[in-house]
Amino acid sequence: MIRILLSTCVALLVGCSSQKKDSETVLFAGEIVNPTSDQVILLKGGVKVDSAKLDDRNRFKFKLNSIENGLYHFNLAPEHQYVYLEKGDSLMVRLNTIYFDESLVFSGSNEETNNFLLELFLATEEEDSEMYSEYYELEPLDFLNKITFLKQEKVNKLKELNSESQLSDEALKLLNGSIDYTYNRYKEIYPFRHKTKTAEQNFHELPKDFYGYRSQVNYGDHTLTYLRPYYDFMKAHLGNLAYMSCLNDCDTEYIQESKQLHYKKHKLHLIDSLVVEKELRDNLFRNVAFDYLLKKKDAPENTEIFLNEFKKVSKNNMHLEEIENLYEGIANLQPTKIIPNLDVISFENETTTLTDITANKKVLFYFWSGTNSRQYKNIFERIALLREKKPDHVLIGINIKTEFEQWKKIIGTLGVDPSLQYHSNDFKELTEKLVLYPMNKAIITDNSVIVDGFSNIYKN
Repeated sequence: MIRILLSTCVALLVGCSSQKKDSETVLFAGEIVNPTSDQVILLKGGVKVDSAKLDDRNRFKFKLNSIENGLYHFNLAPEHQYVYLEKGDSLMVRLNTIYFDESLVFSGSNEETNNFLLELFLATEEEDSEMYSEYYELEPLDFLNKITFLKQEKVNKLKELNSESQLSDEALKLLNGSIDYTYNRYKEIYPFRHKTKTAEQNFHELPKDFYGYRSQVNYGDHTLTYLRPYYDFMKAHLGNLAYMSCLNDCDTEYIQESKQLHYKKHKLHLIDSLVVEKELRDNLFRNVAFDYLLKKKDAPENTEIFLNEFKKVSKNNMHLEEIENLYEGIANLQPTKIIPNLDVISFENETTTLTDITANKKVLFYFWSGTNSRQYKNIFERIALLREKKPDHVLIGINIKTEFEQWKKIIGTLGVDPSLQYHSNDFKELTEKLVLYPMNKAIITDNSVIVDGFSNIYKN
């Protein structure tokens, strides 16, 4: 029934069949149930290709006259997902934002590729959890047998799909890459997780061919740069290489700088020596920078050394401004600093500032989004407990990534005091100035002076 309805929608919206047209024009359309934004944005890598407004029936339509075959993303803020497009495609998507990924179904030309890519994405989410809870404890050969079985299941399904649908070479490469790099990433992670889960003192000895796939790794595949399994593999793989090379070659007794800085410099130079694709290099360098700046606070002089090293090996990095803003944001959230004077909006739709809100009182700020009901309900349950633990503090929530009217409705359903809730329309500025990583973050102030700029509501 769903497939029939989708085919009808495709015919109505784009007048297409499941067969590709002779024209190179691509038609990509869809219907959104419970939209969280009024427009859909189509991106290729990090570059916006086009945007389309939802009509009065919550439908959108892209007509693209000349595009490159390959992997794209469509963004319905704050969610996004893959879409694979080839010249001549007429493709329809339908989804319900309440169950975004789980409800998503493609219909039309290249529906097989897109639905299988989504199936792999959802399977990986489930298997990631199983890996951590069960499989990383296994002995190496048992672990290899398990993931070989899981991988072969996907390979067999792909072979069956291709025999029925005759996928293009490009689509096959993408789907095979998604399978291969997913399971190779598990191998890169295994020795570290196994050591942690089993509390073994040393890394477990691995079979000689455990990393046999490494000789086939492509460090410059432009077509896979924004494929999540490929990127996640690269992060795990380079982290493994950097750590093991340092463990074997560096005498820790004579390392003059911090271990954190030393290891991150190893990783920067490893990326520089191995990765040749510009966007992949930039993204991996960004990951190292964010990991260093956010996870463990190092001495200011070490941070300066890291940034100088970063700029040396990653010239003209497309994320440099973002990284410098992060560094500045961290510096401005140190104890004794005044909280950034950012604008927020009250429940009565009046604009005020964080410095005004925090004047002459002790405040704990927490942050939430209306896009994930389970997450924000958990946050408010935690805040109710913190209110008892910190009676001398005013606990104030700031909402992000939610339409103003929707935010007000959620506040009403939660039954919380609206005078202690504020809304931000500028997610980018708030994220950069208040360094909102992760979303469980809290900022504690006393008369507008920062006491702790990097607290956590679940650790207070």
